[in-house]
Amino acid sequence: MEFDLMTRRKITQKFAQSYQKAPSRKAKSLILDEFTHLTGYNRSYASWLLRNTGKRVRLSSGVILVGDPKPRPRGHRRPTYGPQVLEPLKKIWAIMDFPCGRRLKAILPQIIPKLEAFGEIELEPETRELLMRISASTIDRGLAPERQTMQLKPRSRTKPGTLLPDRSLSGPSLIGMRGRQAS
Repeated sequence: MEFDLMTRRKITQKFAQSYQKAPSRKAKSLILDEFTHLTGYNRSYASWLLRNTGKRVRLSSGVILVGDPKPRPRGHRRPTYGPQVLEPLKKIWAIMDFPCGRRLKAILPQIIPKLEAFGEIELEPETRELLMRISASTIDRGLAPERQTMQLKPRSRTKPGTLLPDRSLSGPSLIGMRGRQAS
């Protein structure tokens, strides 16, 4: 039988409770047989799953898993650099003739006061502070959609060299062949 993920999690939860409370190895073996038959899991994986459901498990990489089959909602962080930072960044990027994030990060502390002095940009103090501490990789991620819109579209769909006739490297060149045909 084929079950969806949520059904398998519920089945695992039910079987894990009885498996962990089983009084003997024989009882655990019977529960494990029924569980593997029902879910189609490998016996070794099924026993690990039933043993560790609801427990904290330390893996070799240092990661601690809680073997709980319930899905947990992920927490979402508010973006640090919102539109109030990205809009001036795009303008500075365009003024500086579209450098990469690493070069733009290096020039931001010198260029922001000059652009403000000449009236090119107006920044609030908190936006100015965020622009001063933004990392190069964050700059690249923030400007990626702009770069996509500015990319040139390819003109041809043919691959290079597909229109040339096939020839081997060891044979005579095309020029040499033409010379022979002429004589």
